Amino acid sequence: MTSARTVNVLGIGGSLREGSQSEHALRIALDGAAEVGVRTSLLTGPELVLPFYDAGVPERDERATRLVEAIRQADGLIVVSPGYHGALSGLVKNALDYVEDLRDDRRPYLDGRAVGLAAVAYGWQAAVTTLEQLRTITHALRGWATPLGGSINSAETKFDEAGGASDEKSVRTLRLIGRQVAEFAVTRAA
Repeated sequence: MTSARTVNVLGIGGSLREGSQSEHALRIALDGAAEVGVRTSLLTGPELVLPFYDAGVPERDERATRLVEAIRQADGLIVVSPGYHGALSGLVKNALDYVEDLRDDRRPYLDGRAVGLAAVAYGWQAAVTTLEQLRTITHALRGWATPLGGSINSAETKFDEAGGASDEKSVRTLRLIGRQVAEFAVTRAA
């Protein structure tokens, strides 16, 4: 890492199912970011069970406050969602809605931050449409979606507990997404 300060990359996603395929994918992408020498952190599953986002209610519970502060401190993000019925999960969408709390920050929303994106679904159609929705949301939040995004068909690719997958191309893609986020963040910080 060439920056004088620590660069932070935050991973958000997964599902409520422990050891979900999307959480495994997120961890692999974060490993790719760590290879660049940045600090990584992760918010998944139960940590993302938040009240429905309501801009009219300024009070935040402990989990929502932790999420917003983690995003505020992040120099880059990696977001991985399962694809449910052709769309991102409500869990991930609600977490991303909380980015609205950063609207008045010095760096509003995701401004100036690279955001690596991947979708994991049982079938190509849901994986691709979910990734496209994640890209649209990232752009609306002023984030820089990395050039490479990941659409993973879990009918064909199975992740394992050792941090790998049955399809090495999927692992390489996810690691590259993580590296792209980290390299962008390090360059911005320099």
